[in-house]
Amino acid sequence: MPEDERELSTTKAESTRPPAKLLASVKKVAPGTALREGLENILRARTGALIVVGESMSRRGLIDGGFRLGVELTPSHVYELSKMDGAIIISDDASRILFANVQLVPDSSIPSGETGIRHRTAERTARQTGDLVVAISQRRNLITIYQGPLKYVLKDVSVILAKANQAIQTMEKYRGILEAALANLSALELEDLVTLGDVAMVVQRAEMLLRIQTEVEGYITELGTEGRLVGMQTEELAGDVGTDCYLALRDYCLPAENEVAERLRGEIGRLVPEELLDPATIGRLLGYSPVAGFLDQPVTPHGYRVLSEIPRLPGPVIDNLVSSFTSLPRIVSATIEDLDAVEGIGEVRAKAIKDGLRRLRDKVIIDRQL
Repeated sequence: MPEDERELSTTKAESTRPPAKLLASVKKVAPGTALREGLENILRARTGALIVVGESMSRRGLIDGGFRLGVELTPSHVYELSKMDGAIIISDDASRILFANVQLVPDSSIPSGETGIRHRTAERTARQTGDLVVAISQRRNLITIYQGPLKYVLKDVSVILAKANQAIQTMEKYRGILEAALANLSALELEDLVTLGDVAMVVQRAEMLLRIQTEVEGYITELGTEGRLVGMQTEELAGDVGTDCYLALRDYCLPAENEVAERLRGEIGRLVPEELLDPATIGRLLGYSPVAGFLDQPVTPHGYRVLSEIPRLPGPVIDNLVSSFTSLPRIVSATIEDLDAVEGIGEVRAKAIKDGLRRLRDKVIIDRQL
């Protein structure tokens, strides 16, 4: 297995980011929020706490005792109220404290893998209500969040930053690999020398980069206000990778329809790493028969991706070009008069298309020499 592919497998295996379904909840307790500041105060004081983010708790009959507050949530309020034995109930948007010092009485028949009373109650409450429940361990000094069947232990900001920076470095490497693969594909497309294996490599590398981006975005959510710089780096590195992947799929998928490319994008996103690292899997998804050596068979692009690199060329015009000429080689060899005859293309735009394709060819030649 190539080094970059082994690195992807390692990155996925060691991923400790929050589950995707928990990201919205993690955002409520991320650094920079009043609730997180209150939780940090509790950690430093080593007092422990049990907090439920759910306005309907009182209507569900899962709380007993305590007292109603209805006050603004502030870090100091959360810290002071946590000194009492009972749980704290706050609003869904984590802006107000509704109840304090209440006893939670979830269904005791709900299975729980936790051993401590506080965490067992938190897990059962989360499973029964689907609400976000936060438990702070007095002894272990950890913040654990539960929602439905999901559980996640919040990490220290320094630990998350280290993981995010490591993922960014991997992302930078994959960005360089993808750009080289795209440049090579463009050169082959303009010379009509593309094989199915070349296409599979580009789609594979693009999906790898998108998966690392998703992982980094999980870290950014957990970092809250501490993740601004990481977010800016991620946006710059990701660029138009999703668009490039979609256009490559639309150029080569069978049948060549927009809906098919959209469906393929989702199917490729659901591949496990082992399937993604097999080019033959990509070739089969594109609609080609998996015969011996089928990755070496020549394929011809429709031209969506290359034409999209020509400045100020609208999508409908690209669709008309592909509909009229069916393939990129025919578009490249077409005369200005041929292009002018296509709906939406006048003489000026026809010349701009020819000039754009010429500049792309020159750029590809220069890139190959570097």
